Amino acid sequence: MEANDGRQAQGAYIPQEVLKEISKVNNRLLIGIPRERCEAEKRLPLTPEAVDMLTDCGHRVLVESGAGLGINYSDNHFSEAGAEIVDTPAEVFQADLILKILPPLPVEIALMRPRTTVFSLVQFNLFAQEAFELMMAKRITAISYELMADEYNRFPVLNVTSEIEGAASITIASELLSNTQGGKGILLGGIPGVSPTEVVIIGAGNAGTVAARAALALGASVKVFDDDINKLRIIQQVLGQGLFTSTFHPNVLHNAFRSADVVIGAMRYINTRHRYIIATDLVRTMKKGALVIDLRVSQGGCFETTCCLSREDPAVFEQYGVLHYCKLNISNRVARTTSMAYSNIFVPLLLSLGDAGSVQGMIKSDKGFRAGVYMYYGKTVNSYVSNHFNLSSNNLDLYLSAF
Repeated sequence: MEANDGRQAQGAYIPQEVLKEISKVNNRLLIGIPRERCEAEKRLPLTPEAVDMLTDCGHRVLVESGAGLGINYSDNHFSEAGAEIVDTPAEVFQADLILKILPPLPVEIALMRPRTTVFSLVQFNLFAQEAFELMMAKRITAISYELMADEYNRFPVLNVTSEIEGAASITIASELLSNTQGGKGILLGGIPGVSPTEVVIIGAGNAGTVAARAALALGASVKVFDDDINKLRIIQQVLGQGLFTSTFHPNVLHNAFRSADVVIGAMRYINTRHRYIIATDLVRTMKKGALVIDLRVSQGGCFETTCCLSREDPAVFEQYGVLHYCKLNISNRVARTTSMAYSNIFVPLLLSLGDAGSVQGMIKSDKGFRAGVYMYYGKTVNSYVSNHFNLSSNNLDLYLSAF
């Protein structure tokens, strides 16, 4: 190997052209926001208000025409905020940084320039093997919103999404229990002289906490189960002694399911070593007309009755007399609120990225940002993502130490 062809770091070869690319320091970002090709997807990573903050700092933002219509933002809203409106996907995908919601599609990757940086959610049921391999071939650097952490090792995008979905789950439950939606005609909550609705929540994380708070506020009887005693202690302290908490004791869980009107699955399965799945036998014990809401379908599901669903399966169905609600991306029901919440996270991130001078500089200096990187110039560098695609994972530090 010629010395001027590139650098070698313990088996990690970096081409010379890449070394030149990532050594550039340019504080002015060129950001592209494409319109999502999935018609059901309404969310955006940046609102016009967020775009305004970025353009005021000298960054360029390309927005594909019609990208904001799903959250009632017109092209004019973005244009007035300083964005450049482009008419075709080919134009927006020429940006250096692509901000999406859903994982990129093969047709989108084909339009990207080599060595583009892509930010998106990583949802394996929507992420095609073909797309992943095309990203590798184009030497894409890819960052997952879900895996990015902050300075306190919290996951801001994952947490805010969970909070929104937890709140939305109670609204959904209220709708589906009513007569107008073919439910049992139950008021989610309670009134004097009538037994309160019983809500069981599996998972005491962000989604479970918000769902429990909303259900308690309506007057429901709420029971929360988790295998982490520390999470149960925290949720008890936050919501008070009126909340019932328990680990997964079989008898306690069985009795809770038998009397439950609503069961919400809110366990988090991203970057976890084990999964707790609710068995079909427990669902069978539920009352006829009861409701199951799975907030984790995009992560594989919390119930045996939901964990094998594909995109082609109905999102709302009845099994064993129990209504199941399993729609992907429940936060998409309140897409404008979700987009605003995402913007609050991404604007400071992008401003920091501009200050860092390059994506590589940001990866080196920010441990939380580095945690979100699952592909680095076409190399797979995150075992959680790589394992799903049956690929080996490389050590990102080896590539970073090469230069």
